[in-house]
Amino acid sequence: MSNIKLFNDKKIRTHWDGAKEEWFFSVVDVVGILTEKGYDDARKYWKVLKMRLKDEGSELVSFCYQLKMVAFDGKLRETDTLDTKGVLRLIQSIPSPRAEPFKLWLAEVGNDRIDEIYDPEKAIQRALNFYRKKGYSEDWINQRLKTIEMRKELTDEWKRVGIKDGAEYAILTDEMTKAWTDMTTRQYKDLKGISKENLRDNMTNLELVLNLLAEQTTKEISITENPATFNESKSIAKRGGSVAKGARELAEKEIKRPIITGKNAKGINYENN
Repeated sequence: MSNIKLFNDKKIRTHWDGAKEEWFFSVVDVVGILTEKGYDDARKYWKVLKMRLKDEGSELVSFCYQLKMVAFDGKLRETDTLDTKGVLRLIQSIPSPRAEPFKLWLAEVGNDRIDEIYDPEKAIQRALNFYRKKGYSEDWINQRLKTIEMRKELTDEWKRVGIKDGAEYAILTDEMTKAWTDMTTRQYKDLKGISKENLRDNMTNLELVLNLLAEQTTKEISITENPATFNESKSIAKRGGSVAKGARELAEKEIKRPIITGKNAKGINYENN
């Protein structure tokens, strides 16, 4: 699971390793926060510091893991990451007034995840509070939480048949999206007027329902046919999306208006901006 954490409104790319039960943090993002530098300068700072630490024989460099994370250009790239222990050692190597607040933040992130593992209701409550603060309706929030649960069922099925998290998940998702919307995921985001935001967070209730239908149909076909290759899963994703397209076209005929628009769940319309 990869996502973005915020420290004083500054973004940190993170990855949760379920097997190790440990967070991994993008080193460049952490360096940027501690040094108060932009991404490019933080990257240069880390490059020099990494070489110095290596020359000094520091164990910190050996703690780095290369993980694929979404870069600022939107592409998946190999990124230096450190677990919590490694980040604490990194903090010792960078003089910063933000060191102590950042240590407290790290502890909070770790405890939050542990709490959610043993009490999933806390994770649900966290999501509820997040969407409420953003002004979403209770009906939409309930629907969105359902889609999160169902999405996990689909990705669990993809994992079962050997699909790799990251790029392959994105390709299959794009196949489903094209099949039911007649647009790529990128085109769909452009219609909504978003770039890096989560597309589902900008869908209306009907769009969420149809996307859920595409994902659940894809999952059920995969369970039935047990695909042995990536191309077979790709074909299944397209078929699952086609089922949702049929439902979309029938619904549009009945309600006499398009379902896929520039509106999001809060009624903001980007088409006229």
